[in-house]
Amino acid sequence: MELLHSRQLTKDESLGKSAQEFVDIAEIKDGVVVLKNNSLRAVLMISSINFDLKSTQEQEAIIATYQGFLNSLDFPIQILIRTRKLDIDPYLELLTEKERLQPNDLLRFQISEYRNFVKNLVETSNIMSKTFYIVVPFALTEAKNDSFLEKLKIALNPKQAKIEREMEFENYKSQLWQRVDHIIAGLSGIGLKITPLGTAELIELFYNAYNPKVADSAERIETEKLEINQI
Repeated sequence: MELLHSRQLTKDESLGKSAQEFVDIAEIKDGVVVLKNNSLRAVLMISSINFDLKSTQEQEAIIATYQGFLNSLDFPIQILIRTRKLDIDPYLELLTEKERLQPNDLLRFQISEYRNFVKNLVETSNIMSKTFYIVVPFALTEAKNDSFLEKLKIALNPKQAKIEREMEFENYKSQLWQRVDHIIAGLSGIGLKITPLGTAELIELFYNAYNPKVADSAERIETEKLEINQI
Protein backbone atom coordinates (compact mmCIF):
# COMPACT_ATOMS: atom_id res chain seq x y z
CA MET A 1 0.00 0.00 0.00
CA GLU A 2 1.31 3.43 -0.91
CA LEU A 3 1.64 5.74 2.06
CA LEU A 4 2.23 9.42 2.48
CA HIS A 5 5.73 8.56 3.67
CA SER A 6 7.93 6.63 1.26
CA ARG A 7 10.01 4.93 3.94
CA GLN A 8 11.15 5.12 7.56
CA LEU A 9 14.55 6.50 8.42
CA THR A 10 16.92 4.53 10.61
CA LYS A 11 18.30 6.02 13.80
CA ASP A 12 21.66 6.72 12.17
CA GLU A 13 20.03 8.41 9.16
CA SER A 14 17.97 10.67 11.42
CA LEU A 15 21.02 12.17 13.13
CA GLY A 16 21.81 15.68 11.95
CA LYS A 17 18.72 16.05 9.77
CA SER A 18 16.41 19.02 10.09
CA ALA A 19 12.69 18.61 10.73
CA GLN A 20 11.92 19.60 7.14
CA GLU A 21 14.02 16.71 5.82
CA PHE A 22 11.79 14.22 7.63
CA VAL A 23 8.73 15.41 5.70
CA ASP A 24 8.29 13.72 2.33
CA ILE A 25 6.17 16.60 1.01
CA ALA A 26 7.74 18.76 -1.68
CA GLU A 27 4.79 21.14 -2.04
CA ILE A 28 1.02 21.45 -1.76
CA LYS A 29 -0.88 23.19 -4.54
CA ASP A 30 -4.33 23.06 -6.12
CA GLY A 31 -5.54 20.67 -3.42
CA VAL A 32 -2.84 18.12 -4.30
CA VAL A 33 0.08 16.92 -2.20
CA VAL A 34 3.25 16.55 -4.26
CA LEU A 35 5.81 14.23 -2.65
CA LYS A 36 9.55 14.45 -3.12
CA ASN A 37 9.47 11.46 -5.46
CA ASN A 38 7.06 13.48 -7.68
CA SER A 39 4.05 11.25 -6.94
CA LEU A 40 0.73 12.92 -6.09
CA ARG A 41 -1.75 12.49 -3.26
CA ALA A 42 -5.31 13.69 -2.76
CA VAL A 43 -6.88 13.52 0.70
CA LEU A 44 -10.62 13.03 1.19
CA MET A 45 -12.40 13.64 4.48
CA ILE A 46 -15.14 11.04 5.05
CA SER A 47 -18.18 11.22 7.30
CA SER A 48 -19.24 8.26 9.46
CA ILE A 49 -22.43 6.25 9.88
CA ASN A 50 -23.72 4.36 12.92
CA PHE A 51 -23.76 0.83 11.53
CA ASP A 52 -25.25 -0.70 14.70
CA LEU A 53 -28.38 1.44 14.46
CA LYS A 54 -29.15 0.21 10.96
CA SER A 55 -31.64 -2.59 10.32
CA THR A 56 -30.43 -6.00 9.18
CA GLN A 57 -31.43 -5.27 5.59
CA GLU A 58 -29.64 -1.90 5.66
CA GLN A 59 -26.50 -3.47 7.11
CA GLU A 60 -26.45 -6.14 4.42
CA ALA A 61 -26.93 -3.48 1.72
CA ILE A 62 -24.07 -1.39 3.15
CA ILE A 63 -21.74 -4.41 3.27
CA ALA A 64 -22.61 -5.43 -0.29
CA THR A 65 -22.11 -1.88 -1.61
CA TYR A 66 -18.79 -1.50 0.22
CA GLN A 67 -17.62 -4.87 -1.05
CA GLY A 68 -18.48 -3.84 -4.59
CA PHE A 69 -16.59 -0.58 -4.10
CA LEU A 70 -13.44 -2.39 -2.92
CA ASN A 71 -13.62 -4.83 -5.83
CA SER A 72 -13.89 -1.94 -8.27
CA LEU A 73 -10.59 -0.39 -7.19
CA ASP A 74 -7.60 -0.93 -9.46
CA PHE A 75 -5.33 1.34 -7.42
CA PRO A 76 -4.28 1.36 -3.75
CA ILE A 77 -5.82 3.65 -1.14
CA GLN A 78 -4.87 4.50 2.43
CA ILE A 79 -7.53 4.80 5.12
CA LEU A 80 -6.46 7.16 7.90
CA ILE A 81 -8.25 7.59 11.24
CA ARG A 82 -7.25 10.61 13.28
CA THR A 83 -8.15 10.54 16.97
CA ARG A 84 -8.01 13.63 19.15
CA LYS A 85 -9.33 14.59 22.54
CA LEU A 86 -12.62 16.46 22.15
CA ASP A 87 -12.17 20.21 22.61
CA ILE A 88 -15.36 21.73 24.03
CA ASP A 89 -13.85 24.97 25.34
CA PRO A 90 -15.53 27.10 22.61
CA TYR A 91 -18.89 25.49 23.46
CA LEU A 92 -18.39 26.09 27.18
CA GLU A 93 -17.49 29.72 26.48
CA LEU A 94 -20.70 30.05 24.46
CA LEU A 95 -22.73 28.67 27.35
CA THR A 96 -21.00 31.03 29.77
CA GLU A 97 -21.89 33.99 27.56
CA LYS A 98 -25.52 32.85 27.28
CA GLU A 99 -25.66 32.44 31.03
CA ARG A 100 -24.37 35.97 31.52
CA LEU A 101 -26.93 37.45 29.11
CA GLN A 102 -29.90 35.43 30.38
CA PRO A 103 -32.27 37.72 32.37
CA ASN A 104 -34.35 34.85 33.82
CA ASP A 105 -32.81 33.55 37.06
CA LEU A 106 -34.20 30.03 36.64
CA LEU A 107 -32.93 29.67 33.05
CA ARG A 108 -29.59 31.14 34.04
CA PHE A 109 -29.27 28.52 36.81
CA GLN A 110 -30.19 25.72 34.39
CA ILE A 111 -27.59 26.89 31.88
CA SER A 112 -24.97 26.93 34.63
CA GLU A 113 -25.89 23.42 35.77
CA TYR A 114 -25.82 22.13 32.19
CA ARG A 115 -22.44 23.74 31.51
CA ASN A 116 -20.94 22.16 34.62
CA PHE A 117 -22.43 18.78 33.69
CA VAL A 118 -20.91 18.85 30.20
CA LYS A 119 -17.55 20.00 31.51
CA ASN A 120 -17.38 17.27 34.16
CA LEU A 121 -18.57 14.62 31.70
CA VAL A 122 -15.82 15.38 29.20
CA GLU A 123 -13.13 15.63 31.89
CA THR A 124 -14.02 12.33 33.56
CA SER A 125 -14.85 10.31 30.44
CA ASN A 126 -11.94 11.52 28.28
CA ILE A 127 -14.18 11.72 25.21
CA MET A 128 -12.34 11.46 21.91
CA SER A 129 -13.31 12.69 18.46
CA LYS A 130 -12.45 10.71 15.33
CA THR A 131 -11.92 12.03 11.82
CA PHE A 132 -11.73 9.70 8.84
CA TYR A 133 -9.67 10.27 5.70
CA ILE A 134 -8.89 8.40 2.49
CA VAL A 135 -5.55 9.12 0.82
CA VAL A 136 -5.65 8.64 -2.96
CA PRO A 137 -2.27 8.13 -4.69
CA PHE A 138 -1.10 8.65 -8.22
CA ALA A 139 2.47 7.55 -8.92
CA LEU A 140 4.11 9.15 -11.93
CA THR A 141 6.04 6.97 -14.36
CA GLU A 142 8.55 9.81 -14.45
CA ALA A 143 8.96 9.75 -10.68
CA LYS A 144 12.74 9.60 -10.76
CA ASN A 145 15.68 11.98 -10.58
CA ASP A 146 16.15 14.20 -13.59
CA SER A 147 18.74 13.04 -16.10
CA PHE A 148 21.70 15.17 -17.17
CA LEU A 149 19.97 16.10 -20.45
CA GLU A 150 16.83 17.13 -18.59
CA LYS A 151 18.86 19.34 -16.24
CA LEU A 152 20.68 20.85 -19.21
CA LYS A 153 17.37 21.56 -20.92
CA ILE A 154 16.08 23.34 -17.81
CA ALA A 155 19.27 25.40 -17.56
CA LEU A 156 19.12 26.49 -21.22
CA ASN A 157 15.41 27.30 -21.32
CA PRO A 158 13.99 27.50 -17.76
CA LYS A 159 10.74 29.23 -18.80
CA GLN A 160 9.83 26.55 -21.35
CA ALA A 161 10.77 23.80 -18.91
CA LYS A 162 8.52 25.36 -16.26
CA ILE A 163 5.60 25.53 -18.71
CA GLU A 164 6.06 21.86 -19.66
CA ARG A 165 6.17 20.81 -16.01
CA GLU A 166 2.99 22.74 -15.28
CA MET A 167 1.27 21.04 -18.22
CA GLU A 168 2.43 17.64 -16.93
CA PHE A 169 1.14 18.46 -13.46
CA GLU A 170 -2.28 19.42 -14.80
CA ASN A 171 -2.43 16.18 -16.80
CA TYR A 172 -1.48 14.01 -13.82
CA LYS A 173 -3.79 15.96 -11.51
CA SER A 174 -6.67 15.27 -13.89
CA GLN A 175 -5.95 11.53 -13.71
CA LEU A 176 -5.72 11.71 -9.91
CA TRP A 177 -9.09 13.45 -9.79
CA GLN A 178 -10.62 10.67 -11.87
CA ARG A 179 -9.72 8.32 -9.03
CA VAL A 180 -11.20 10.76 -6.52
CA ASP A 181 -14.48 10.89 -8.46
CA HIS A 182 -14.56 7.08 -8.54
CA ILE A 183 -14.20 6.89 -4.75
CA ILE A 184 -16.85 9.55 -4.17
CA ALA A 185 -19.30 7.74 -6.44
CA GLY A 186 -18.60 4.38 -4.81
CA LEU A 187 -18.95 5.51 -1.18
CA SER A 188 -21.85 7.91 -1.63
CA GLY A 189 -24.10 4.89 -2.18
CA ILE A 190 -23.79 3.83 1.46
CA GLY A 191 -24.67 7.25 2.85
CA LEU A 192 -21.17 8.61 3.39
CA LYS A 193 -20.31 12.24 2.64
CA ILE A 194 -16.92 12.80 1.04
CA THR A 195 -15.12 16.13 0.80
CA PRO A 196 -11.71 16.56 -0.91
CA LEU A 197 -9.42 18.76 1.18
CA GLY A 198 -8.24 22.00 -0.39
CA THR A 199 -4.77 23.48 -0.18
CA ALA A 200 -5.33 25.41 3.07
CA GLU A 201 -7.02 22.40 4.69
CA LEU A 202 -4.16 20.10 3.67
CA ILE A 203 -1.59 22.50 5.12
CA GLU A 204 -3.54 22.64 8.37
CA LEU A 205 -3.86 18.84 8.47
CA PHE A 206 -0.14 18.24 8.03
CA TYR A 207 0.82 21.10 10.33
CA ASN A 208 -1.29 19.58 13.10
CA ALA A 209 0.07 16.10 12.36
CA TYR A 210 3.70 17.20 12.69
CA ASN A 211 3.02 19.62 15.57
CA PRO A 212 0.56 17.76 17.85
CA LYS A 213 1.39 19.79 20.97
CA VAL A 214 0.87 23.07 19.15
CA ALA A 215 -2.36 21.79 17.59
CA ASP A 216 -3.78 20.82 20.97
CA SER A 217 -3.10 24.21 22.51
CA ALA A 218 -4.27 26.31 19.55
CA GLU A 219 -7.96 26.74 18.76
CA ARG A 220 -7.28 27.10 15.05
CA ILE A 221 -4.20 27.12 12.86
CA GLU A 222 -4.02 30.22 10.70
CA THR A 223 -3.30 28.39 7.46
CA GLU A 224 -3.06 31.54 5.40
CA LYS A 225 0.14 32.43 7.29
CA LEU A 226 1.78 29.07 6.57
CA GLU A 227 3.83 28.45 3.49
CA ILE A 228 5.16 25.21 2.04
CA ASN A 229 7.74 25.98 -0.60
CA GLN A 230 8.97 23.53 -3.19
CA ILE A 231 12.15 21.83 -2.10
